[in-house]
Amino acid sequence: MRNTLSSISDFFNYYFSFNIPNIHAIDVIEIIIIAFFFYQILVWFKNTRAWMLFRGVMIIIAFFIVAAALQMNTILWLGEKLLNVALIMVVVVFQPELRKALENLGRKNLFAFLSGLGFAKGIAKRFEDKTLNDLVMACYEMGAVKTGALIVVENEMRLDEYERTGIALDSILSRQLLINIFEKNTPLHDGAVIVRGDRVVSATCYLPLSENMSLSKELGTRHRAAIGMSEVCDALIIVVSEETGQVSIAEHGKLRRGISDEELLEALRELQKPEEEENVSTKPHIVGRRAKHETENKN
Repeated sequence: MRNTLSSISDFFNYYFSFNIPNIHAIDVIEIIIIAFFFYQILVWFKNTRAWMLFRGVMIIIAFFIVAAALQMNTILWLGEKLLNVALIMVVVVFQPELRKALENLGRKNLFAFLSGLGFAKGIAKRFEDKTLNDLVMACYEMGAVKTGALIVVENEMRLDEYERTGIALDSILSRQLLINIFEKNTPLHDGAVIVRGDRVVSATCYLPLSENMSLSKELGTRHRAAIGMSEVCDALIIVVSEETGQVSIAEHGKLRRGISDEELLEALRELQKPEEEENVSTKPHIVGRRAKHETENKN
């Protein structure tokens, strides 16, 4: 019995005993600073397209870990050779993000630099019900007269890279503004509009076209751009067809064609993420406003 207790005591002393190192105030401050910057870098990755690229890098690293565990020597040898150019690859892949970070660092102070990187909150405020109403009404009014439109409603991931390809507006979103932007033969009608919160931040933006070869040949450039944009970010892209007047939405690489105003309203509601205490539905409000507008047009 005594030997058993002695063995248990030795076991706990060996595996659970540890020495508390001498920790000074400067060590605590240093740990807090490192943890803060590490967290902010992860937030930056999450709020930009770099998050997807970072996940791809992590998958490659996990693959080499598995190869090391299985002793795949040839793959490990190739990985070792590729490691020599890994830093150059990182600079090339993340060039837009790194360039923007260095530009902001040179022009602004530290706090503005962190804000410019997206280190602050992503989108502090979702769009209001009025913005949602005007979005839905504008889309179906443009569809009724077959005016083509491409609207990107930003979600958690900031779209600064694509915003810079267009003309900065930073205007409060309204039904009249959207209809006027996409009116044919106007300076801003060509390209996409990016909506952030309650504001139209940029127009005539260029979006990446989808390279999915399985897409229908009937889809035009607007629909392919909407799908391509939804493949690289978490935004909701609204398309109004110039040929048919149908309203479609693209999200997560998938396109839903010819949706109703109720379906568009539901999709925007999910993106809006309203608080639980807001129980007032905007659907009757939209229907009422649309009916009123149609009556005015008839008169």
